[in-house]
Amino acid sequence: MLKNIDPLLSADLLGHLAAMGHGDVLALVDRNYPAASTAQRLVTLPGVDVPRAARAILSVLPVDTFVEPAVLRMGAVGDEEVVQPVHAELQAVVDEAEGRAVTSAAVERFEFYRRAGAAYVVVATTEDRPYGCFLITKGVV
Repeated sequence: MLKNIDPLLSADLLGHLAAMGHGDVLALVDRNYPAASTAQRLVTLPGVDVPRAARAILSVLPVDTFVEPAVLRMGAVGDEEVVQPVHAELQAVVDEAEGRAVTSAAVERFEFYRRAGAAYVVVATTEDRPYGCFLITKGVV
């Protein structure tokens, strides 16, 4: 038991977040993303949507200030630049956690898969909205 740590942050997830270095990438993905077959390291958060998972993770993980954009989102096929509701919600969570406007951008689906395959850790949620997949670059404290 730890004080002031979000209960979603299991020992496994906390260990991965702590082991990440500056510039490492965390993939936060929805239920449709093929996490089990592509992740180097995988943490699952059943029954949790992306905004809730992001709030917990970003309570301890700093977002990079040297890389722009520090947050990438999977764009909808054929409409990559359209900001989906799940994208807007995640952006609000990131901005609130950082206390600043964090630059984000869309990435084409297969480019997202390529980048997520190289992520330090993949956190799989049960987010049911499509295109609820993000890459967050870790910053420094």
